[in-house]
Amino acid sequence: MERLTGDDAGVHSPAAAAQRKGRGIGGGAPAGKGRGLGGGTPAGKGRGIGGGTPAGKGRGIGGGTPAGKGRGIGGGTPAGKGRGIGGGTPAGKGRGIGGGTPSGKGRGIGGGTPTGKGGGIGGGTPAGKVGGGTPAGKGRGVGGAGLAPGNGWVRGGAAAAAAAGKGRVIRGAAAAGAGGDAGRVASRGSPKMGVGRGEHSLDGGGDRRSNSAGRLRAPHGRGLDYKILRDLSGNDPYVVAITLSAHPALKEVVGATEMGKNHIEVLCLVLSKAFTSQAGKSTRQHLAGTIKDSGFFRTVLPHYVGGMGSESNVDRMEDYPRHLENILTILSEVLNFFPASSAQAPSMLLTLLKASIHTLRVLGVDIRPQMEERLENIDGLIKHLQVKSREGTLRSNKDTYSLLPTGGEETQEDFRTIPIYPTPEEFQQEQRPFLRPNLTSRCYTSTHLYLDTHFRLMREDFVRPLREGIQQLLQDQMERGASEGGRHAHLRAQQFDDIRVYFDTKLVVPKCTFSGMAYIIKFDVQPFKSVIWENSKRLIYGSLVCLSCDNFQSFLYATVSEREPKSLKKGLVTVAFTEESRWKLARIENDRPFLMIETTAYFEAYRYVLDGLKELEEDNLPFQRYIVECSKDVLAPAYLRWNDSYDLKSVADPEHKCNMKPFHSLAENTWPRKEALGLDESQMRALRMALTKELTIIQGPPGTGKTYVGLKIARALLTNQALWREGGDGAPMLVVCYTNHALDQFLEGIHKFLPEGIVRVGGRSNSEILKRFNLKELSRSPKFKQVLPSSLSRAYGQVYKQVREAERGIQNEVTRLECSLKGILREDALQKFISHRHWNSLHRSKGEGLWARDVKRNYPIMEWLGLNTTILLQRETENANAHPAAEKLESREKLIAIPQEADLIMEERFVEDSVSGRDDRSNEDEEKDVRAVEERMLAMNLDAHEIQAEQSDEGWEIQRFEKKRLKDQIKAELKKTSTMTEMEERAVLDIWSLSTPEKWRLYRSWVARYSEEIRAVIHGSEEEYQNAVERLADVKRHQNIFLLKRATVIGMTTTGAAKFRSVLQSVGPRIVIVEEAAEVLEAHTITTLSKECQHLILIGDHQQLRPSATVYELARNFDLEMSMFERLVKMELPYVRLNYQHRMRPEIACLLTPHIYAELENHPSVFDYENIKGLNTSLFFVEHENLEENIKEGKSHQNQHEAKFVVSLCRYLILQGYKPEQITILTTYTGQLYCLGNLMPASKFAGVKVHVVDKYQGEENDIVLLSLVRSNRQGKAGFLSIANRVCVALSRAKKGLYCIANCAMLGQVKLWGNIFQTLREKDQIGNALTLCCQNHPDRRVKASCAEDFELAPEGGCTKRCEFRLDCGHVCSRLCHPCDPEHKEYLCRKNCQKVSCDLGHQCPLLCFEECPQCAVQVEKVVPRCGHTQVVPCHQDPETFLCQEPCQQLLQCGHPCAALCGEPCTSLCQVKVALRLKCGHGQRDACFYQTHPYEPKCKTPCQKQLQCGHACDGSCGRCFQGRFHSACRHRCERLLICSHKCPEPCPMACPPCRKPCENCCVHSKCMNPCGLPCAPCVEPCAWQCPHQRCSKLCHEPCDRLPCNQPCAKTLRCGHPCIGLCGDKCPGKCRICNRDEVTEIFFGTEDEPEAHFIQLEDCGHLIEYTAMDQYMGMDAGQQAKEGEEVAIKLKECPKCKAPIRKNLRYGTHINSCLAEIETVKVKISGRKADINKQRRALQSRCAENHHLFEFQCQLDSMHITERLAEKNLTAKDLWILENRIEFLISVAKLKKVQREKLPAVQSLTFGERVEEFSEWLNHRRQSFTEQQVFDLQRELQRITSLAELNLRCQEAGVRGRRDTIQSEVQAITAVLEKRGQYTEQDEERVRGAMEALGERLPRMSGLGIGEEERKMIVSALKMPPGHWYKCPNGHVYVITECGGAVESRNCPDCKATIGGGNHSLASGNQVASEMDGAQHPAWSEANNLANFGQLHL
Repeated sequence: MERLTGDDAGVHSPAAAAQRKGRGIGGGAPAGKGRGLGGGTPAGKGRGIGGGTPAGKGRGIGGGTPAGKGRGIGGGTPAGKGRGIGGGTPAGKGRGIGGGTPSGKGRGIGGGTPTGKGGGIGGGTPAGKVGGGTPAGKGRGVGGAGLAPGNGWVRGGAAAAAAAGKGRVIRGAAAAGAGGDAGRVASRGSPKMGVGRGEHSLDGGGDRRSNSAGRLRAPHGRGLDYKILRDLSGNDPYVVAITLSAHPALKEVVGATEMGKNHIEVLCLVLSKAFTSQAGKSTRQHLAGTIKDSGFFRTVLPHYVGGMGSESNVDRMEDYPRHLENILTILSEVLNFFPASSAQAPSMLLTLLKASIHTLRVLGVDIRPQMEERLENIDGLIKHLQVKSREGTLRSNKDTYSLLPTGGEETQEDFRTIPIYPTPEEFQQEQRPFLRPNLTSRCYTSTHLYLDTHFRLMREDFVRPLREGIQQLLQDQMERGASEGGRHAHLRAQQFDDIRVYFDTKLVVPKCTFSGMAYIIKFDVQPFKSVIWENSKRLIYGSLVCLSCDNFQSFLYATVSEREPKSLKKGLVTVAFTEESRWKLARIENDRPFLMIETTAYFEAYRYVLDGLKELEEDNLPFQRYIVECSKDVLAPAYLRWNDSYDLKSVADPEHKCNMKPFHSLAENTWPRKEALGLDESQMRALRMALTKELTIIQGPPGTGKTYVGLKIARALLTNQALWREGGDGAPMLVVCYTNHALDQFLEGIHKFLPEGIVRVGGRSNSEILKRFNLKELSRSPKFKQVLPSSLSRAYGQVYKQVREAERGIQNEVTRLECSLKGILREDALQKFISHRHWNSLHRSKGEGLWARDVKRNYPIMEWLGLNTTILLQRETENANAHPAAEKLESREKLIAIPQEADLIMEERFVEDSVSGRDDRSNEDEEKDVRAVEERMLAMNLDAHEIQAEQSDEGWEIQRFEKKRLKDQIKAELKKTSTMTEMEERAVLDIWSLSTPEKWRLYRSWVARYSEEIRAVIHGSEEEYQNAVERLADVKRHQNIFLLKRATVIGMTTTGAAKFRSVLQSVGPRIVIVEEAAEVLEAHTITTLSKECQHLILIGDHQQLRPSATVYELARNFDLEMSMFERLVKMELPYVRLNYQHRMRPEIACLLTPHIYAELENHPSVFDYENIKGLNTSLFFVEHENLEENIKEGKSHQNQHEAKFVVSLCRYLILQGYKPEQITILTTYTGQLYCLGNLMPASKFAGVKVHVVDKYQGEENDIVLLSLVRSNRQGKAGFLSIANRVCVALSRAKKGLYCIANCAMLGQVKLWGNIFQTLREKDQIGNALTLCCQNHPDRRVKASCAEDFELAPEGGCTKRCEFRLDCGHVCSRLCHPCDPEHKEYLCRKNCQKVSCDLGHQCPLLCFEECPQCAVQVEKVVPRCGHTQVVPCHQDPETFLCQEPCQQLLQCGHPCAALCGEPCTSLCQVKVALRLKCGHGQRDACFYQTHPYEPKCKTPCQKQLQCGHACDGSCGRCFQGRFHSACRHRCERLLICSHKCPEPCPMACPPCRKPCENCCVHSKCMNPCGLPCAPCVEPCAWQCPHQRCSKLCHEPCDRLPCNQPCAKTLRCGHPCIGLCGDKCPGKCRICNRDEVTEIFFGTEDEPEAHFIQLEDCGHLIEYTAMDQYMGMDAGQQAKEGEEVAIKLKECPKCKAPIRKNLRYGTHINSCLAEIETVKVKISGRKADINKQRRALQSRCAENHHLFEFQCQLDSMHITERLAEKNLTAKDLWILENRIEFLISVAKLKKVQREKLPAVQSLTFGERVEEFSEWLNHRRQSFTEQQVFDLQRELQRITSLAELNLRCQEAGVRGRRDTIQSEVQAITAVLEKRGQYTEQDEERVRGAMEALGERLPRMSGLGIGEEERKMIVSALKMPPGHWYKCPNGHVYVITECGGAVESRNCPDCKATIGGGNHSLASGNQVASEMDGAQHPAWSEANNLANFGQLHL
């Protein structure tokens, strides 16, 4: 390549001429003409990259050729034959990069165009012109350069896409020339680009000496500038990802279309880093979604990549490969996440990437082959997507595409390619999937095979029940071949083994949850009436459901996310759909019913484990040596190989601690003795193995102390952390347990020696000790927030805010949607969806509503639906005899709380992930908001109203049962789906004439439209919310990782470990202890381990409970139920079994040995247990043969006989003195659990534990009562034949075990037979249990059934107790062993004590404390002498005499109070009163002496200015001062054809209803009274014969077509309409009566044709209608009547005709006239805006008035003025309100500043009264109201003036001289009635006379003349006079501004100020010279010389 210097430096062609003024890359052009990026041409014809020059002398990049021979990169052609990069064409056929088309055909990248027509990047031009050309001044290529005068030619260094179809550059660039205007793209209006200070030019080769060039600024994303991005790039990738994703400025930054190179490169770096991080999918998807349509991706990157080949900066060029890798990563991720919307856009970027990589390689830059391979992969994917797009099979962005290397796809056998969710094909195929059994007798050949086996088995375990159940269902349907209804009817009776079926499932409402969008769904609950939901396993949290509406051709998957038994009884449950299902759901109709299938498997646990298995790499599985290869040679943990020194002082016996020294643990002979550690021999072996082997297995039979040993091991490891936490790297210990209870026990044990550093994951802990260690609590603690990186806390706050905003928006809509389901919507809520005609019809009549509050509101819709009181009463009367008078609720004793199995399962499944955090608002607040919306929108709320009897106005009582029945009927109507069609709706003229069913159909139509609109709004926000929640969870995940890495011990259940698997992989615990390991499926254990794990300790007992699989066959034939613990034991890996049991008394332990365990030693402590009281043995099995009962729901069993016996025995033991907490009742079936619960009232059994055996492993109690349930003729023992379950059942009791069972049947099972043999040898089995009385040992009872316990009713025997109590009575109970000393006994005989001196006996029972004597006796009340009946103990002095008071009040009337009460002060006797207004009325007597009088009730009857008589009273009208608003209804017809709704306006205001004017194109959305914008679309009136050429709103220029319509109706008969008109909905044959009904007289003619009016739906014969529409208004009007401007009306129903093409000319003419009238009524827009601005200015001028501002804010006047559609009437009201408010504010200012306290109080009352009138809710400023307000305002103003005069006279000491004048004026001002103009004249004259007698002072304590003399003498301009806070006047000379402070000589207050600002409290003394503002601001305050007018 040539190296150029001088003026041509950087230009790829040496050809330069003096005439040239501009060059492109590789070419030039004559003077000053247009340049594209890449070349210039003559006369403004730009070139693309590598563009040529005139005369065929252009050169391509990379070389020069002889004249006329243009070359592309790497190749040349003969003269005149231009080539693109890598290819050429014959003369005249230009090509772009890599290819093109003949001249005139190519467009875009690689396409040529004809001469003069702009090409795209590299587009071809006519022969000899290499590169793209465009016509003069229009086309712009890519990479063009401008001229830098004085500095030679410069090269453009970037590429950009041309704007669609116009060839415009989006980006351009140039280097900066000295003193020139370089940097401009040679195109009009294109963005400028140049070199910023301190930054490279875009190609690195520009001259940086001048700063005059156009600068390229960084995008203005606040908080994400270049420096911040550069700093961010140094952080961990996950920090980069969540910071970018959450940052609010990201969208703005990537939206920029201009960006410097450095900024581009650092942005690419951080994006690439974010995309390759471990951030969650949602975070990365959010980033990709933000980028894909941004200016950065579509413009900046292509521009940047296209300029790489022309880079002259060698250092930058060497870095390009790294930047290209980043760009490829970004491109790959965008395509991965959004294949559909990104299939086209990246193609240009990919083309430029290929070209730039090729160019960089030519220039010697090292490009790795891997980069080109990635490029080819992306290219292949884009081509694939483009093919799919053309075929129409590219579905959506929800499809995901993997960018796999070529030929690198895994085979179909690889388990990683198997989807987790079952596919539709699986449901159709017959063959089962390929499975391998779990290898339990030999090792696996490879880790891949091991993972594959467990993945397939786990997946099959949850898929098979669903697959086989659906196949059975489909097969059954196919065999029946019935209709859908019949099919469903059959299915309802069908029982399925593997699935549960729910019918008519519908989506009700969406719901925002902490995990994303969920839906409340409703299913038909009728088939499940017998289900006890509290105990049912149906629809438990986490269960998978499958919904289909097309017979399982397609389906949706969801999991149960919320379960409430109360809701389930109504058929409601909350589910969360999978991501793919959410996308499918959006395309399914809202009300579509589904068939829902539930599988019993807990899908969430499967999902996390299966995901973990798929993600687990073979090399990352720890302990493969043992788990896979089953090696028996177990090595020491890796960390011990460097240092094995242990110090066990912390776990030593207290007596040996001081002698315990550190020792080398790997040397056997150095270990301390077992006695020193307080362990037995087997426990010692277990401890040694656990500390020295990297894989430890410890088997602990029942009671052997597994947890005790486990805690010893944990303590030893934790006190020697230095061994395994190398260098303080923070790797924690992980403790995993199968149950929450076991986890709590273990962590509480650790807490005793580790007070800090524990984290318990999951929220279902019952431990108060561990509460503060819960992950959620810790993450909220201030301590954690202090150490949390700011990037995480900031990201969390930002994303959380987005979540809350999205949630609020959705929740508001959901609440509105729920209202439609909760009751009857008010008509206002539905107005938008009700036609105008129906709306008017609905409001024609109103009645009383059903509920008390509704009666007052009179909702028309309630009366219309027949829900008013009258109809209800009629129904009640008809049904009075059919119902009881009232319903009595059964009172039932409260039962003990038994943990239901559903709750227990939920407790183990639910893992709180601490993401929610949405507790800033309480549920009460949210419910309050919901209730407020319901109050506003519902006319009847069925959920909120408790059904209570009410009293109607007619005195009838609406009974509870009747309201309940009606409520059920309403609910039934709301559930129905039938609605009216649009045509049916239009045909309804009077909605009141419909039958009740038809009314409900119409109502449901309105509600359907209402719901549809809301659902559309919700759907638009769902994805945003879901994405935000997922990003929030991702941020929280990293917060959790940060917290857990700082922990010492992490505790989780196996379910929690599965859910937090990805977190554990990041935290990397080094030691893992698994308690209850034998109960955990092997796949769960595998996914708990991370590659950092060096030490695994498994503690459990495989001879107790095993893991449970869903599919029995997989458990039996494939060993799925075998845990890793059991498999490794069977494979004979080293393990330790603990041999000494510390729990059971020896007799109970004999049941396990040797029948279950070969040997099990008893610890000495178990020999010391006492015998069970009241029974002759501590172990007994009761035999019986009472049969079990099957429970249909849940496949469970119950045995009533056993339940009653066990409950009776439990009560007997409690009566022996045992605490309820010492007793546990165990049963083997959940059905029996429910049966037991119903027999155990809480009052007797509270504290007794009742459990199923499977949920009680690891627990123990003193006494266990065991019910085995099974007893049947078939001899089926069920899982009682499984030794593991038997082991658990028999090993829970410490001191006493009593079992009841059908031993004859169970004895057929070998294990039970052996156990029974042992029992018989010791006489511990039999038909009856012997009860022994403790008090009378010789009395015994044989109890074989529950009734036998009645022979020991008090726990003893049937003898009487006969114990003498302290009170002297004898104990009345039968023999009772409990409380032998009778310290707790309560004697219930009558008390014999005397209560008082009169000898009255105590009325209470003996054990109760004797009260004061309450016997009623006669006593004389000393104060009044009356004899009263008084309680014996009460002093008559304190008794309130109940005789009537005999005193007379001052008025002479008798007192109405009681004798003992104070006499009343307000006599209520009615007397004749004469009021101040002159009227008389009868009212309470006390008003005669009271300062206030009652309101006068005399009717006002004054004629108002509107002409109507006032309907108020004298009192309500304030004696005529302010009349009540006239309520006379206007009812005039407005110009729009609506009736005026206002009460009595002088001029009707513009109509406020929605405008009904519409055309075929659109609808006017303004209020009806405002002018409509005319539709300017072309007129749609056309037919085959003629068409209109006018605009829609203009009169048509064609005549109506009278040809019959040629169309055929659906019924097959010909249309009865006309050509070009809309076909009528009726048929002449099918609807003969309706069509031929005579109206005009021509309807029954055979050839009659009809017009159907679209507004009302009526059919009119067209000739008559044409004549009717052709009549002018004068013809229709009667002689002498005025003609109104209005629309023509339907001749039948008088509905206005607004929409009809045939009569469009007439309609448009009418509308034009109407619009003219509307403008006159509502006002011209310009005038309104002018008046609006004037009022806004008026408000601003008076802003300083505090009271005015307060009123403005409270009445929202400022907001009203800013509203869009204001009319002249609105402004009139606002103007009046503003002016009156200003006057009131000024009056209040006078009151506050000028009047003394006494006058201020009375004056203030007047002003407040005026304010109340002004702000009255019915204040509409009618002429009468304005007149009244003006008169009263004048009165108050005059009163203010008089008060000021009186104050002034008092100051001057002349009050007495004007007393008579003041009294005269006051009499006029305070007179009753209105303040007339005559009164005003009288007051004005009197005030003038008063002024003459007492000239006004200035307010300064001096006369007016004196004031004038002082002001004149000092000769100060206005604004120099001031006063101190106490009113003393002073003057400031010079400028008049305060520059220093002094003390007032009169009061010592601070005067003056500083910096031209007055000191606090000082102000301008306006009373001196009238100035309102200081002199130094006079230029800005022209009001100084004005006067304040009230």
